Amino acid sequence: MSRLPSRSILDLARNDSLSSTGVGEVVKDAVLPDESIPPVVAAGLRGFIAKFTVLRGAQRELWLTFVIKLFIISAYSITNKTLILWLSSDLGFSDQGAGALVGWVWAPAMTVCTLLAGSVTDALGLRRTFFVGVTICAIARAVMVFTTVPWLALAGGLFPLVIGEALGTPVLIAATRRYSTVRQRSIAFSMIYMVMNVGYLIAGSIFDYVRHSLGEYGYLNLFGLHITTYRTLFLVSLGFEIVLFPTIYFLRRGAEATDEGVRFNAEPLRHATGAFLNRVWLTLHDSAVDTVVLFKRLLGQSGFYRLLAFLLLIGFLKLIFLQMDYVFPKFGIRELGNGAPIGHLSNINYILIILLVPIIGALTQKYSAYRMVIVGGAICAASVFVMALPTSWFLGWAEGFIGQWIGRGYLGVQGSIHPYYVMIALYISIFSIGEAFYSPRVYEYAAAIAPRGQEASYGALSYIPFLIGKLLVGTGGFLLAAFVPEHGPRHPATMWLIFALAASVAPIGLVALRRYIRVPEAGRPD
Repeated sequence: MSRLPSRSILDLARNDSLSSTGVGEVVKDAVLPDESIPPVVAAGLRGFIAKFTVLRGAQRELWLTFVIKLFIISAYSITNKTLILWLSSDLGFSDQGAGALVGWVWAPAMTVCTLLAGSVTDALGLRRTFFVGVTICAIARAVMVFTTVPWLALAGGLFPLVIGEALGTPVLIAATRRYSTVRQRSIAFSMIYMVMNVGYLIAGSIFDYVRHSLGEYGYLNLFGLHITTYRTLFLVSLGFEIVLFPTIYFLRRGAEATDEGVRFNAEPLRHATGAFLNRVWLTLHDSAVDTVVLFKRLLGQSGFYRLLAFLLLIGFLKLIFLQMDYVFPKFGIRELGNGAPIGHLSNINYILIILLVPIIGALTQKYSAYRMVIVGGAICAASVFVMALPTSWFLGWAEGFIGQWIGRGYLGVQGSIHPYYVMIALYISIFSIGEAFYSPRVYEYAAAIAPRGQEASYGALSYIPFLIGKLLVGTGGFLLAAFVPEHGPRHPATMWLIFALAASVAPIGLVALRRYIRVPEAGRPD
């Protein structure tokens, strides 16, 4: 999720630095501790509870923002998991063609549009941008559901979806900032992060349910129309988009939360006069100019190049994260069979991230962000090597208690438990531990080394790894075709070894180039 180059990222960066102590102090006097509880424990409990009770008086717009985030992420994640499968099964793309289209065109285009969307949001206002983005997404998804003509599905569906999804990203960040007070802001952004992962969980479960109900290559009979399984998944995501319209409607125009209560201001409209298309063009032009000015300013700073090198290396870790949507589904279906519980396997990551991020964050506060990124990156890279090991090594695990617990208890698999179920669960679990170490600290590092007053610019740059990862994952289709083809001999361990070696570039590069690219972090001794 990114935001350039306007207020929202700056607000988000500043939010990260807000102390939860202030929140605790506000509510402290209202909570009377049990005298039997030691003072230190009581203070800790008060502080923990206060983080949540501070939302008790939140404006309805903040709660609506959480609901909107849940629907948007659920729709986006369902689409993301289905995209590669739909391109090949419904539109006839090869593994290579589908991977290249998504990794080298669609996903990077979304990142570029998101860079421009920040200024568009500032120019149109939150509520208008919400409506515009959701309308575009709804129309695009409808086209993807009801057509099998490749050029129409791409030109009228997939590519317009880029614009709609990009518009939703900065609005949610800005809305969380606007609809929360200073005391609520820290927990509000934490809630947004939690809601995002809940959306991923919902999407993973729906992804498996639809495929299991209709069959991997089945169809839904909708008023005489045969909607394939993958287009039915798009239909579900379209349902989420439609529900968004009444949700957004209840956002009060110009509302803003303050410590004194809700305040109403007219939403900005940078170009309010003239022909509609001309106003749209002027808004887009201004957004592009703002983005170019941002990067021109950064190019003159030495710290920018160090941060850029750091972020380029992180892109190799994001490759592993992104392949879970763009490579893993085809791999799972081909190796584990039609209807394999791919979504539930992916959900292991989201569950663990929700649980681990706050715990690991609290335990590693005193360590520098750079060091934690190295540790987390090394754990992530090591996890992928599990998938490169011989499946025979895990046969005993699959037939024993662990295999029964994962396969029968969690995944609901019938028949024998393939060793890959154990290997994938182990790989994703270890990867999640590493992600909990490194991912939040990437944004912290960017904010910590930013020159004063430029936190927004540096914070926005921290999303570059996703662009690098998307470009790298475009090779996934070629790796699938070479090592895990739909027909013919397969060598999946070789594909995973290549992914593991690619992920290893990050921790090795961060260590080897440490003296050249590391910048001292404010308040960190090491």
